[in-house]
Amino acid sequence: MSQPLPKPGAGATEPGAPAAELDPQQRRLERAQALGSQGARFRELLAKVGSGEHTSTGLSREEACESMDLMLSDGVSDAQLGAFLIAHRIRRPQPIELTGMLDSYRRHGPQLQTSGRRPLCFGVPYDGRNRTAPLLPLLAVLLSSAGVPVVLHGGAPMPVKYGVTLAELFAALGVEWRGLSLAQLQRQLDDHDLALSHQPQHFPAAERLVRIREEIGKRPPVASLELLWTPHQGEHLLVSGFVHPPTESRAWDALSAAGETDVLLVKGLEGGTDLPTTRAGICSRLRHGEPERLLLHPREHGIDAAEVPFEGLEHWRQLALTALAGEGALAPALRWNLAAYLWFAGEHPQLSAALEQADALLHARAGLRQLERLR
Repeated sequence: MSQPLPKPGAGATEPGAPAAELDPQQRRLERAQALGSQGARFRELLAKVGSGEHTSTGLSREEACESMDLMLSDGVSDAQLGAFLIAHRIRRPQPIELTGMLDSYRRHGPQLQTSGRRPLCFGVPYDGRNRTAPLLPLLAVLLSSAGVPVVLHGGAPMPVKYGVTLAELFAALGVEWRGLSLAQLQRQLDDHDLALSHQPQHFPAAERLVRIREEIGKRPPVASLELLWTPHQGEHLLVSGFVHPPTESRAWDALSAAGETDVLLVKGLEGGTDLPTTRAGICSRLRHGEPERLLLHPREHGIDAAEVPFEGLEHWRQLALTALAGEGALAPALRWNLAAYLWFAGEHPQLSAALEQADALLHARAGLRQLERLR
């Protein structure tokens, strides 16, 4: 027996009606309940960065900080994380958004101190190196041997490059940072003026984003954030690598808003902070609001060496140990970088005097002795 058709709209208010028949407002409420309060709030923030070129409004500093807080929590789904990271990459983050994300990292990440001593804090790409032989671990060992504290941070092999990481390079030299507690890391910094914060151990909340980065296959703005953040609390010289001029200007603005008063940006090898030996080192220094462009020409100081290719960890280890003794293919680049960073750190008023100290440290095998202490 046939039943009369319901009147238009009658089914929308009946108990147990299918979701398709609910009015739009009710559907929105149910979706928000399914997402949870954090997921629903993150969806609002996602809409601001993912609405397209003409309708996207971007985030305030406070909203960017909140977004990063939520990404570091368990209340945001993988789908939302991936959508936010790729949308933010396509739109490109504004400097103030990076500042807000930096606020969140400072609050949630590990914190190290140097008891009034002013360290050099390096920010380099987490996805590592795969073309040229890295210098930063050797530079850090030598600087710390001279009483200049160094604070580093990094992670495990990271998409999209999966290059060799700082932790792997140090391990090849017999210095293992992975698995240390934060208290042990602080003791190393206190005793030996050197520490490497390793994200899987010391910042596990950020490690959740690695899998999402792998799946989207692109560097998200979090990769830029890692170049600007340091776990060190207090006065320091923040050294960050960059590749493109827009990245440089964005970093300046973001760090200035974040209250960093001494920043060195370096157009180094593979986006890192290693100064090249085959061209001028392009750097910019921001001190107390005053910017300065620096061009360091290695040939003017008698250094004319080819960049050394990276050919695996074992080959690099042999080059590294030889360079710490002032010999081998990697020694000229190490000498050049050591002098430059001694000068940047304020150890000498002139680069020529810093080169003399670099020669003395290498001749005395200070780096090899520091390695033994670290081991």
